[in-house]
Amino acid sequence: MLRMFDWWFRIRFWKRVVLGFVLGALAGWLFGPDAERWFGPLGDVYVNLIKMIAIPLVLFAVISAVSSLHGKQSVAALGGRTFLWFAITAVLAVGVGLAVGLAMKPGAGVDVTALQVASDYKPKDVPGPLDVLFNIVPQNPFRAFAAMGTGTTADGLSVMVPSNYTILQVIFFAGLVGFALVRIGDKGTRLRALVAEANALMIQVTRFVLEFTPLGTFGLIAALVGGYGFEKLLPLGQFVVALYVACALHIAIVYSGLLLAHGLNPLKFFRGASSAMQVAFVASSSFAALPLSLRSAIHNHGVDKDYAAFAVPLGASIKMDGCGAIYPALAAVFIAQYTGIELSASQYFIIALASVLGSFGTAGVPGTAVIMATVVLSAAGLPLEAIGYLYAIDRVLDMMRTMTNVTGQMLVPVLVARETGLLDRETYEAAPTNLGLEGDGRA
Repeated sequence: MLRMFDWWFRIRFWKRVVLGFVLGALAGWLFGPDAERWFGPLGDVYVNLIKMIAIPLVLFAVISAVSSLHGKQSVAALGGRTFLWFAITAVLAVGVGLAVGLAMKPGAGVDVTALQVASDYKPKDVPGPLDVLFNIVPQNPFRAFAAMGTGTTADGLSVMVPSNYTILQVIFFAGLVGFALVRIGDKGTRLRALVAEANALMIQVTRFVLEFTPLGTFGLIAALVGGYGFEKLLPLGQFVVALYVACALHIAIVYSGLLLAHGLNPLKFFRGASSAMQVAFVASSSFAALPLSLRSAIHNHGVDKDYAAFAVPLGASIKMDGCGAIYPALAAVFIAQYTGIELSASQYFIIALASVLGSFGTAGVPGTAVIMATVVLSAAGLPLEAIGYLYAIDRVLDMMRTMTNVTGQMLVPVLVARETGLLDRETYEAAPTNLGLEGDGRA
C-alpha cells in the first residue's frame, strides 16, 4: 500500500509541510468561515495524535535516558549545565524582548476603540513558585499519565491543557524510576533493556504519526485563516510585527552567536532543526514538535542519544524563550506604552526577573503564554485587563513564539553536548537526515 505513495515520501519532509501550509492558507482564504467546518477536523485529528504519543514518549525516553547516563557522566553535572544554559538563554531572550519593545514602540498610538474586541477577557489565577515546585511531585503517577485534557480558548480554538503540571510530573516520576534502575545495578539489566525497547517502539510510533504532519498542517492553517480573519489583527499589527522581529533576532543573532562561540556553524544547526521548527510554527506546541526535535538533535545535530532523550523532553516542558521570556517582556512594554505609563528602572528589573522565572513555568502547549504574561504584569504593577487586547490575536503570536521555544530546546543540548564531549561533530556537519518513514529506523 505504501509503495503507491513512494513519490510522496521521496519529497523531503519540510517540503511536504510547507506544501500543506500553503495549500491550507489558500483553502482558508477560498472557503472563509466554512474552512473550519470542512478542514478543521484534520487539524483536530493531528493534535489528538500528538496528544496520544506525548506522555508515553516522554515517559520511556526519560527513564531510558537517565538509566543510561551513569556510564558517561554525572547526571547531576549534565543537568546542572543544561539548566544553566536554559537560564542564560532566557535572560538574553528577555533582553531582546525589552530592546525591541523600546525601539519599535508597538503600543504607541494604538486606537483604543479597536481593542475592545477582547474586553471580555478575564485574567486567570496564577500559581505561585512554591505551588509549581510542590505540584511537580504527583500524588498518583498513573493519574498524571491520563491528565492531559482538551480545553477551548475564547475564540473557539481547541488546545491541549496540562492538568496540574502533567508533563513535569511525568518527567519527575520517570527520572526517579531511571535513577532507581541505576541504583539496583545488575538486577535491573532486563528492566533497562525492556525500557529501551519500549522507547524504540514509541519512536517508531512517533515516526508514523509524523507522516500525518503535512495533512494536519493543512487542516490547522485552513481553519485558522478561514475562521480567524484579519480584522482583529490589523489594529495590533505593530505588536505582531514587533514580536516576530524580536523572535527572529533572538534566533538569528543570539542563537547563532552562541553556536559560533562554541565553534559550530549556525547554518548547519538551522538546516538540521528546520523540520521541527516548521511543525512548532504550525501546531503552536512544543509537545507537537517534540518527536522531531528529539530526532533532529540526535540524527542531524549529533547530540548523544541518551543525553538528548533527557534534555530535549525537559526543554519542551520548561525551556520557553518565546512564550515565557520574549513575549511577557514585550507585552509589558507594549501595555506601558499603550496606557501611557512611564516604567521605572525597578519595574524594568522586575519585568526581566519575572520573565526569566516565568520561562521555566510555561507549559509547552498553545495558549499558556498569556498566563505568564499576567504574572509579569502583576509583578510590575501594570493593568492586567490590558492583556486581553493581545489575547484576541494570541494564536497568530503563538506560532512564532513556539518556533522560538523549540529552536532553543534543540540549541541548549547542542551547546552542552559540545562542552562535555557528547557531540558527534561529523554528524553535525553532515547533510540533514530526512526524518520521515523512509529513514533508517534509528531511535
